[in-house]
Order: sequence, then C-alpha cells, then structure tokens
Amino acid sequence: MAVLNPSSDISTYIQTIYDDASFIARESDIMTRLVTNFNDTDDESKPRSRSEYGSATISTIGETDDLSGQSFTPAVKNTLTPAEAGGQFFLTDTRRSADPFGAQNDASLELGMATAKKMQTDILGDFSSLTGGTVGGEGSTITWGYFFAALSQLKNTKAPPPYRCVMHTYQWHRLGSAASIAASTQPAANWSLDEVMRKWFVGSVAGVDIFVTSDITVDDSDDANGAMFSPSALGFDPRRAPRLEPERDASRRGWELNMSTVYAHGVWRPAFGILMKFDAETPSS
Repeated sequence: MAVLNPSSDISTYIQTIYDDASFIARESDIMTRLVTNFNDTDDESKPRSRSEYGSATISTIGETDDLSGQSFTPAVKNTLTPAEAGGQFFLTDTRRSADPFGAQNDASLELGMATAKKMQTDILGDFSSLTGGTVGGEGSTITWGYFFAALSQLKNTKAPPPYRCVMHTYQWHRLGSAASIAASTQPAANWSLDEVMRKWFVGSVAGVDIFVTSDITVDDSDDANGAMFSPSALGFDPRRAPRLEPERDASRRGWELNMSTVYAHGVWRPAFGILMKFDAETPSS
C-alpha cells in the first residue's frame, strides 16, 4: 500500500519555524565519472554490446610455405541492458499548506539524491564481476602489499591507464594509517579538482588515483569489495536523464512527485579490473 504522508506526520512541528530540514546524509555520486560513459543514443530499450575479434597467430614460416587464412569474425563479449529506475513521494494538500519546511522542494532534492546513490551503488556492485584477478579474501586486512599486488596484476592484463582504486572508507582507514606510504600521496590531478571529486579523492600512489566511499556494501562478515581498474573495465550508459514530474491527484487531494530515469551499467572490459576483497569492520583506533 502506498504511503501518503498526511499532515499528521508532522503535527508536532506545525506552528514552529525551522531554518532547515534535515536530510539523510548521502555522499555525492562519483562512480559515473570514473568509468567509461556512453552518450550516443537515447533509445531506452536497445542493449549495447561489445564485440571482440579473435587474435592473429604469427608463426615462423619457411621460404616456400603457403600462408593460411585465419578467422577474423567478431564475437559479442559483454552487453549493457537499460533498465528504468524511479521513486515517488506523495504530499497531501494539507501537508503542503501546513508544512514549515518547504516540503515539495525538499522532497524533490531527496529524490534526486536517492537517484544518484542508486546509480552509484549499481556500479559499485559490478566490482564482483571483474575478471582481471583477485587480491585479498574474506577476513583479509588490506595492506600496501595487496595494493601493489593488484597494480601488478592490472598492468599484467595490459589495461590502459589511467588507473583508479575505489575502496570502502574503513578499508582506507587501515591502508591510510600506514604513514610510510600514505604520507607520500600526491596532490589531486587537475581533472579531479572540482568540488565533487575533492570529497572522494584521497591521493595518488604509483600512478593510481585512490577514492573512498561508504556506499560499498559491507556483508554480514564485515567484508567489502573494492577494485582497481582502468575506466574501460566498467560502463555506464545513460539513456534518459533523471526526470522529476509533479502530477496532481485530485481524488487523493494532493500531488505526486515522480522521479524516473533509464540507464544501463555493468562490466565492459572485465579483464581490465582487479577485485579487492578485504575486511571493512568499523575501526576503533
């Protein structure tokens, strides 16, 4: 059954003036900026597939040997399938007229923030599908040795730079506390100097830009999946930008605020990413 948000929900606040409404704290979306983006179509139903040719075989040949033709036919390796996502708030007329917070504007902002978070968590969830290699494991504590092992594996895949490493905030706490390396992190690169990037970027080590987030899911064993990857390892394909549509519902005497968007996400060149699975237990020191 739909939740209708009547004025009784805020009865204790009516006739009281507040400067601000409090929102659930969410970090700004960053993952859509760190992966390959596709913006060449707004077709909301057509999947996007990546094809790959087979490799040529070059052999030593004799003076009179005849060369044989080899197959050069593309095969589909990965597909990004668009899906629609959305959410709604319903505000009654009485709620809107009595609300001291400016509920409609605040609800619109919250819908936008929630949409950005869903895009982000969807891409973060694709880390488990990377196939370039794995470092760590259940219960493992991240170390700089693991970090450089991931980098060595990534370079071995011949993945093109730049390289990014994204990990849970609690994983970075343990890695960053190793001052011998953490103190050597370099200033943010020019491309990352906008306000959103500064909230996430923590430094660069050995040519790898490191970002942290609390949006990575921590499982029941306090483990979380981070990753080191080239941007082409993952894909984000927006087909319809987030759209907020207010709609009057006369029979219920109120307004619907409908947010929807269409996008695809997933692995694109999965061999160009390394899964980093480590403990993300809440630190106490």
